[in-house]
Amino acid sequence: MQAETRSYRYLDLIMVLFVTVLITSNIASSAKIVDWGTDILGLRLSFDAGTLLFPISYIFGDVLTEVYGYKRSRRVIWAGFAALAFSSAFLALVRIMPGEANWQGYAGQAAFDAILGGMSTGGLVLASLAAYFMGEFSNSVVLARLKVITSGSKLWLRTITSTLVGEGIDSVVFILIATLFGVFPWEIFLSLVVANYIFKVTIEVVMTPLTYQIVNFLKRTENEDVYDRNTNFNPFTV
Repeated sequence: MQAETRSYRYLDLIMVLFVTVLITSNIASSAKIVDWGTDILGLRLSFDAGTLLFPISYIFGDVLTEVYGYKRSRRVIWAGFAALAFSSAFLALVRIMPGEANWQGYAGQAAFDAILGGMSTGGLVLASLAAYFMGEFSNSVVLARLKVITSGSKLWLRTITSTLVGEGIDSVVFILIATLFGVFPWEIFLSLVVANYIFKVTIEVVMTPLTYQIVNFLKRTENEDVYDRNTNFNPFTV
């Protein structure tokens, strides 16, 4: 049975790192689209810069669910959602504030709008929050259910399968909504979806040995290994 009042040595640290990765990757997504100068089957490997960091959040999500269980992972996911919403709201406030004269000369409102405007306007904010919500919860639910089905074996299968589902949903939802709002051009829609998905899943696969080490370390030091056998997976249940 999960003791909701139990304290842990590393849970708060993992939550802080998780939220930091989310906000940093969200800013990078708005700031730049990366082009590696190559293609796969005719599709250009170009993606928003946040893709370089965002997959790490799924590794954190895997670790949280695997060690601490879905209930605690759900709380961390909601903490990340709140942090993303707050950062977007604050940037929206900054965006409408009058700019200082010297700043207008070397940077200006146009530069702010071009780089960070997406994080403070409807399109990218809605895309980020919707994709995050759907992708992270899908990832956590799939991993938790597979852990019970596999009786805790084959961690690699659980982490990769949950990532295939979660990152797939995240990539499609984020880029679709952002493109509908004009953040990205339709000409690179498919390229962005494919490149994002391939890169994110590849990161998960490459990082699997490290995930094993972190999970084993936390299970040992926290003396915890939750199985979500009778868990309510409703994301809105607190």
